[in-house]
Amino acid sequence: MAINQKQSIQTEVDAAYLYECIAAAEEDQVIASTFRELANIEKGHAQKALEHFPDQSLPGPSTRAKMLNRIGKIFGYDYVIGVMMDVEKSISHATAKKKISEQLPLAGSENNHVRILQSLIQNKTSVSGEKLSRIEGRHKTVGGNALRAAVLGANDGLVSNMSLVMGVAGATDGGSGVLLAGLAGLMAGAISMSLGEWISVKSSQELYERQMALEMEEIETDPEGERRELALIYRAKGIPEQQALDMAARDMTNKTQAHDILVKEELGINPEELKGSAWEAAYSSFILFAIGAIIPVIPFFWMTGLDAILWSLAGSTVGLFLIGAVITLFTGTNLWRSGARQVLFGLAAAAVTFGIGKLVGVSISG
Repeated sequence: MAINQKQSIQTEVDAAYLYECIAAAEEDQVIASTFRELANIEKGHAQKALEHFPDQSLPGPSTRAKMLNRIGKIFGYDYVIGVMMDVEKSISHATAKKKISEQLPLAGSENNHVRILQSLIQNKTSVSGEKLSRIEGRHKTVGGNALRAAVLGANDGLVSNMSLVMGVAGATDGGSGVLLAGLAGLMAGAISMSLGEWISVKSSQELYERQMALEMEEIETDPEGERRELALIYRAKGIPEQQALDMAARDMTNKTQAHDILVKEELGINPEELKGSAWEAAYSSFILFAIGAIIPVIPFFWMTGLDAILWSLAGSTVGLFLIGAVITLFTGTNLWRSGARQVLFGLAAAAVTFGIGKLVGVSISG
């Protein structure tokens, strides 16, 4: 079996496994049945592909899929859905690109994996407007999840402070000034990141809260216009006109429910995101940046000179590789390749700043 074919089958198996896990954790049975149906379709794709290889058996879920399930249990499965959708989009793009290169016609089914959940939702006529909005709202908001932010925050801290530490080490031959510079870089970077995060979250919350208040005002002053808007939203999803009108009328009997749907569908706002504290985001950003930034500084607490520089590079290399390995949970790429790439880029940045520091140090001493 060719490598790319094996990977394709494994992807389908992993998707089926993860959708089943999501369904098992979902309290709403209508939503859970949607995920189970999606899992069955993914499993069917894998079994169909395996028919071309009668000597092979269907593999079990990969280690990556099991890790994603464990992460889902800790951070919530909204994150896992986002990762899977990203992977499926990349697969559909690769499929279309391959057909184009082989001069084969595009059948329009290349994006089925990306569209399948939306199609299932649209075909579930018993799904209420509230549930429909709830399912689709997940897919609009899973991008800015906590785990991705944690990895990227630690990566920013590690790469930026390692570059600073190596620059000063190059200028001072690893002298005692490196420790002070490293701690200063850690504090400056962490404070800057946390302040930026606070401003970003606070300003977004204020803007969204104002838009939501205006939407509720429109429901109060022009309920008929908002009912028509709801009906148009449902019709745009492929729901028949009369059913869309009935759903919109039912939603308008509960102003809070109608407001929630219009906020998500018309404004593209997920109210759940507004519950987060700007201060919590700032604290988290500070801590995550500091965790990465402290790694290249640690050896200089106990030593100076070449030994400290080498230990700093060794610790930073391990940290960079681990970050690259964790990134594969988002991308699905090879762990070793991702880790090595992260190390290569990080060390390249450190080499540049070390070289600049060396030149500056020689110039000053001369």
